[in-house]
Amino acid sequence: MFLADMLNRKLKLPTPEEAIPGRAQPIPTAATHFVNGNPLKGPYPDGIETIVLGLGCFWGAERKFWQLPGVWGTAVGYAAGLTENPTYQEVCTGLTGHNEVVLVAFDPKVVSLDKVLKTFWESHDPTQGMRQGNDTGTQYRSGIYVSSPEQRAVAEASRAMYQEALSRAGRGQKITTEILDAGPFYFAEGYHQQYLAKNPEGYCGLGGTGVSCPLPTGVAAAG
Repeated sequence: MFLADMLNRKLKLPTPEEAIPGRAQPIPTAATHFVNGNPLKGPYPDGIETIVLGLGCFWGAERKFWQLPGVWGTAVGYAAGLTENPTYQEVCTGLTGHNEVVLVAFDPKVVSLDKVLKTFWESHDPTQGMRQGNDTGTQYRSGIYVSSPEQRAVAEASRAMYQEALSRAGRGQKITTEILDAGPFYFAEGYHQQYLAKNPEGYCGLGGTGVSCPLPTGVAAAG
């Protein structure tokens, strides 16, 4: 019964009254990106846009985006929760409300937001609710956290297009991906940053649906 209660709790977002108290100071993290050497927290060059994406365990998710041409930098962290400056251990309790996410800083002149979102949709199964594969809990939910009304419009259009693609492929499940305005992004601990570059044989629980996400007409697939 205790294990069942624990699982049920991790599948439900906490209320503000249930959330773990946070802290005023950010937790320590890395100074630079392990792969490209850019400052992890910026400042970002002029013209660089950011979007925050949740698609399961952030170790494997981050690698999907730092490998994408046109991406200036990536960082893993916690978003869409209640606790200020949470630790990884606190997020894992399910009592902070946070999602494990990747901050993607990209040059829209090189890679379109549509292409970034195509990578997002094809890299996980967005129909699984509060889990991704064997990883279960609210921290593994699918989410897009946007920084402008324009990003929201593109994200919502891409979700509709991918739902249509899934339906055509005979997959009846509905997409559960949340699309929200980006709130605070809390950088995860340094050892989590670019984890699979430091530990190439490390765990990656991501698995897509095998269904391709179409790009809007007129958007080039390259880049």
